[in-house]
Amino acid sequence: MICLSATLLRRLAIGITLGGSLGFVYQRLVGCRTGTCPLTATPLRAITYGVVVGLLFALSGCTKR
Repeated sequence: MICLSATLLRRLAIGITLGGSLGFVYQRLVGCRTGTCPLTATPLRAITYGVVVGLLFALSGCTKR
């Protein structure tokens, strides 16, 4: 069972915010003009991928106690 401590919640919030922001920036700077690119076809998709990657990074340092 995972205990949701304040530190874990803070890491998750930072991971989600930073990942989503970087996904949006990536879509705006690199983007896909034709709409056929799977990652950057829409801003929502790029933000979603960024949030998932941010969550993976945030959870990668968690250990069971």
